[in-house]
Amino acid sequence: MTGFSEKEKRAFEETLEGYLSADHPLHEALFSAMRYSALSGGKRIRPYLLVTFCRLFGGSFELALPFACALEMIHTYSLIHDDLPAMDNDDLRRGRPTNHKVYGEAAAILAGDALQAKAFEIMLSKESVAAAGASRAARAAAILAEKAGVAGMCGGQGIDLAFEGKEIAPQILLQMDLEKTGALLSAAAQMGAVLAGAPEEMLAPAREYAENLGIAFQITDDLLDLTGSEETFGKPIGSDLQNGKSTYVSLYGASGARAQAALYTEKAKAAASLLPGGGKELSELADQLIKRTY
Repeated sequence: MTGFSEKEKRAFEETLEGYLSADHPLHEALFSAMRYSALSGGKRIRPYLLVTFCRLFGGSFELALPFACALEMIHTYSLIHDDLPAMDNDDLRRGRPTNHKVYGEAAAILAGDALQAKAFEIMLSKESVAAAGASRAARAAAILAEKAGVAGMCGGQGIDLAFEGKEIAPQILLQMDLEKTGALLSAAAQMGAVLAGAPEEMLAPAREYAENLGIAFQITDDLLDLTGSEETFGKPIGSDLQNGKSTYVSLYGASGARAQAALYTEKAKAAASLLPGGGKELSELADQLIKRTY
C-alpha cells in the first residue's frame, strides 16, 4: 500500500516512541498505557497524509514529522476511548486486547487524555515552532483542535451514540461520518498544506479530497465489520450490528454500500486532480484503501 518508505516508517515510529518516554518514574505506568496503544502499529494513514500534503507544497518530512506524531496521538486517544465499555465496548483492537482490558478503564481514560494533551505540547513546543514558524505551527494546531472536537471527531461520535438502535436519515449518516472519520483525515491534509505554506485556494481541494476519502474509508470499515476476518481486521466482526449502530451497510445493504464507497473514492480522486502534479499518489491511495481487507 502507498505509504511511508521503510526509512521514513522507522523514523516516524522512533520519533513517536521518543515522545512517549516517561519523564519521571512515577509516570511510567501512565506512559506504558499510552505506548501500548500508540505503538501498536496500524496503517498510519493520517500521519502519512499530513507528510504527503506537506511535501506536495514544498515542505519536508522533517518539518511535518512532529505534527504527524501529534496527529497520530489524537487518533490513538480516540481509539482508546471508543473501545471503552461506555462507548463501543470492544475487546480487541489491531489484533490485541484493547487498552482498558489490559490497564483498566480508569488508566485507559487517563492515557487517552494524556495523549491528547501531549499532541498539543509537541505541536506548540519551542522546537516545532522554530521549525515551522509560529504562525504556521499555531494554525496547524488550531486545525487539529477544531477537527478533533465538537465540529469534528467528537461531534461525529456524539451523533453515532445518539442514533444507536434508531433509524438514521442518509444526510445524518453522511454528517456523522464526515465528522467521525473524515475530520482527522481533513486535518491531516490541511495541516500538511499549511505547514508548507500552500496557497490559500489549495486548502479547499485538499479538504475535499480528505473528506471524500474519509467517507469511502468509513464505508469500507462498515463492510469489513460485516464481511471481514477478525484475524485480518484486528477487531471483532459484527460489533456494529450488535451495538445497533447505523452504517452504510444497514442503510443501503452491502452492494449499495460498495457502490457508495466507489462513488466517494471517485470524488476524492477528482479533488486530488486539482492539486499539484495531479495528485497521482493521492489517487493511488484512494484506490488502495477501498480494496483493503483490514
